[in-house]
Amino acid sequence: MSLTATAPIPTTHITTTGTMRAVSQSRYGSADALDVTTREIPTPAAGQVLVRVRAAGVDRGVWHLMTGRPYLIRVLGFGFRRPKQPVRGSDVAGTVVAVGPDVDRFTVGDEVFGTADGSFAEYAVARADRLASAPQSVSAAEAAVLAVSGTTAQHAVEDVADVQPGQHVLVLGASGGVGSYAVQLAASRGATVTGVASGAKADHVRSMGAERVVDYRTTDIAASGELFDVIIDTGGNTPLRRLRRILSPEGTLAIVGGEDGGSLTGGIGRQLTAALLSNFTSQTLAFFITPEHFAPLERLAAHVEAGHVRAPLTRRYPLAAAPDAIDDLVGGRIAGKAAVIVEEA
Repeated sequence: MSLTATAPIPTTHITTTGTMRAVSQSRYGSADALDVTTREIPTPAAGQVLVRVRAAGVDRGVWHLMTGRPYLIRVLGFGFRRPKQPVRGSDVAGTVVAVGPDVDRFTVGDEVFGTADGSFAEYAVARADRLASAPQSVSAAEAAVLAVSGTTAQHAVEDVADVQPGQHVLVLGASGGVGSYAVQLAASRGATVTGVASGAKADHVRSMGAERVVDYRTTDIAASGELFDVIIDTGGNTPLRRLRRILSPEGTLAIVGGEDGGSLTGGIGRQLTAALLSNFTSQTLAFFITPEHFAPLERLAAHVEAGHVRAPLTRRYPLAAAPDAIDDLVGGRIAGKAAVIVEEA
């Protein structure tokens, strides 16, 4: 029996033949480089599973791989002249429909979330060690926006900063995907959270658990003279020296991203400077790469099931409108997270 995009998929005797719809590109560029095309359904290799995608999250990484910027990512193996992986999307939630060799963590029919190669499609292959069982208390759309932003925030708040009860935490970019999770996680650990965002998104940030929201358009928090025990910087626009002025003498700055840092290397220069300076000060100045692994996914899922974290899903787009979702994200028109809905429940 072949997989098709037009009929329900059985849970036994499955072969991976047929075609699917996918949002793909043959060149780097803006959202107009994306098209909904018909492609062959991929076959899972050793250590992989095939997922029937129900929903896929939208994050800044999708934009970076779509545009090929900063150019450093091309050198790092993502395709020098054109994307090596033509189908966009990483965050995924769906149902396992086929299992490759050497996979014992999942069976056909399991509901999963995590990251996959090209999740803006009806089917996607994923490494089994980059998936976890989906939380039962959330929808597929909500599960689809957990992995990338949620585990990044979790790593920043819990592993890098080790936020403690009573600490004063500042989250820059608090209305974004990572910021929304960071506010929730810090608040759930008993911290007093101040979020920096536009005034139009202040209600969203408060709903995540921030006790105070500072509008960056009218107030320069770096010139306030306040001191914070922890700063989670998801924006990447504030110079390091200015952030250090409002960081307590033994505080922790966790840098999550480097947007607007130039087309060649992005914001990596600021991160490297922070790591170097951290050796000569009592302040901890850290940047990090979040591991793609099932262990942090399972920890995040436990937070969701316990009610400590909820998916900040505010926008939904059909598969054909995935380019619009990316444009809206980069244009600052989305608070929290957006999902591309591939298959309605």
